[in-house]
Amino acid sequence: MRKSKLQRFAELNTFPNVLQNFNFLQPIVVNNESQPVDPKGKWNSDIFKNANPVVLELACGKGEYTCEMAIADSGSNYIGVDIKGNRMHRGAKRAFLENINNAFFLRTDINIIATYFAQDEVSEIWITFPDPHLKKGKEQKRLTSERFLSFYKKILKPGGIINLKTDDLTLYAFTLETVEAGDYTLLYAADDIYSKPLVHPFLEIKTYYEKMHLAGNKTIKYVRFKVGK
Repeated sequence: MRKSKLQRFAELNTFPNVLQNFNFLQPIVVNNESQPVDPKGKWNSDIFKNANPVVLELACGKGEYTCEMAIADSGSNYIGVDIKGNRMHRGAKRAFLENINNAFFLRTDINIIATYFAQDEVSEIWITFPDPHLKKGKEQKRLTSERFLSFYKKILKPGGIINLKTDDLTLYAFTLETVEAGDYTLLYAADDIYSKPLVHPFLEIKTYYEKMHLAGNKTIKYVRFKVGK
């Protein structure tokens, strides 16, 4: 029997690899003791217990990409961020049951991402198949708009990397325009990543939605850029 949303929300509260209280006082297990945790500036010291780079997946959905990146790269810490706990439940449960110890999940609004991370605390950001917000006047809701990029600048290390993977041509073109107009350096862009050798191993990861896009003969686009010239 499938769990209801309420059951998934309740179970999400029990996972030690999830932080989902918007005032960041959700008790999580640290050193086998449940205690309130303010993670800002403490992701390495208090949560992951290592000095490895911290990488975010924003709008992580079901957490497939977060889990797969963490499995592929044990030398970094991966945090999936999304507002929808019902979706996040799947990835969080998988990471918990499979002991993917370098994967964590944060349920919050990306608009307040700097509430949870200190300056220079994040090394890289992945944005995989986000809502392209195609309606007129909704451009600033796109996760690669200058408004959102200004939030990321507050937490990224100097030269921090941002990756976008999308099937949407409008979002792809919009991102390239934003990068060109701002204080960023384009590192790579392709409007059909599978038409040539892949430039990053994480591009091989295919989520449920990407498989649907490919089945519908859509091409997958990728942009990689860094903060600063």
